[in-house]
Amino acid sequence: MAEPAAANEDAYAAVMAKVETVAGRLAELKSARAAAHQAQVREALTRSELTLALTEALAGRADLERRLRRQAALRLAERSRPSRRRHNRLSKTLDRVLVRLGSFGQAAVIARSGLWRGTGRAAFDFRHMAAYARRRGDATVVPPAAIDQAWYLATYADVSASKMAPLVHYLVAGAAEGRAPHPLFDAAWYARENAAALAATGVSPLEHFIREGAAQGRSPHPLFDVVHYVAQGPDLAPGEDPVTHYLRAGWSEGLSPHPLFDPAWYRRQAPRNLAVAPLVHYLAGGWRDGLSPHPLFDPAWYLERYADIAATGAEPLTHFVMGGGAEGRSPGPWFDSAHYVAVRGEALAPGVNPLVDYLQGGAWAVGEPRPGFPTAAYLAATPELVRAGLTPLEHWAGRGPR
Repeated sequence: MAEPAAANEDAYAAVMAKVETVAGRLAELKSARAAAHQAQVREALTRSELTLALTEALAGRADLERRLRRQAALRLAERSRPSRRRHNRLSKTLDRVLVRLGSFGQAAVIARSGLWRGTGRAAFDFRHMAAYARRRGDATVVPPAAIDQAWYLATYADVSASKMAPLVHYLVAGAAEGRAPHPLFDAAWYARENAAALAATGVSPLEHFIREGAAQGRSPHPLFDVVHYVAQGPDLAPGEDPVTHYLRAGWSEGLSPHPLFDPAWYRRQAPRNLAVAPLVHYLAGGWRDGLSPHPLFDPAWYLERYADIAATGAEPLTHFVMGGGAEGRSPGPWFDSAHYVAVRGEALAPGVNPLVDYLQGGAWAVGEPRPGFPTAAYLAATPELVRAGLTPLEHWAGRGPR
């Protein structure tokens, strides 16, 4: 009977040994799982800390860009050429008399305006003004002044019959009639925005812009932000204003005329070998074709969403910039203006368009710029947007279907 008992004891001992081995392995597994969990927690914390640090760095970059814009505005102010010219009733009468004296009288009208970007040699420049005046309504002429001759003649068909060169016509008649000298100068808008300054001098909107307005950061069109443009460092020629530079060279260099106009984005949709400035193309009809000026602005969506705006025939981006954003209207399906204004709170400066605020730093100051879209989580998942210089919503919208 002793042998079976001993065998049982041996078997029991073997089983217990196996149990202890399994228990040991389970303890090791538990310890390994705990270590893995701790590692995951540490990794998650590290990711969170890195994302927070990246967000803070991006906020710092946005603040630096704001300072650069302020510095650009100060540099622009140094180019101011204040004019003592007061275009009162007597001055206007003198211009009308000079116009009747032929090309030299019309050259005097141009010279008095200060719009001609000359060489500084008075006699030489005056002869060129007279030669320009003699060519009258020649659409091929490109005078050194802030007027698009071909566009002016095409837009205002009666100018050709006036027997005056477009610049002369604008100075003695066109400005008073509310005509624009080129597609990026909204004369009526500029006059409303700068009514007091114009009333004090009596000069045309274009004269005021060239002499003082541009240097003071006053924009010629709702979609041409002078300070935004000069902050990109355009090489302005002596006496050249920002919008003239854009039409001459800036657009081909890829410079942006407004925070809500992304030239690279627009050109990807526009016809190949675009021969005019992208903003001019957009205003001339690109928006009617559904071309988007920015990843976060969809003209077709805007007009479909807001039928009252579509009924007026208004160009949608200009409407959004001038008042639509302040009314809580959204620019597209990716940005909720009303939500953003609510979460931004008092940090949103009065009168600033909510989407412009988002693009110029607000993106890094709010947790959810639209409901259910966490900035930190998206940034952690797609850090490549930083190198591309995009905000999270821009990156997301750019990847989506159009």
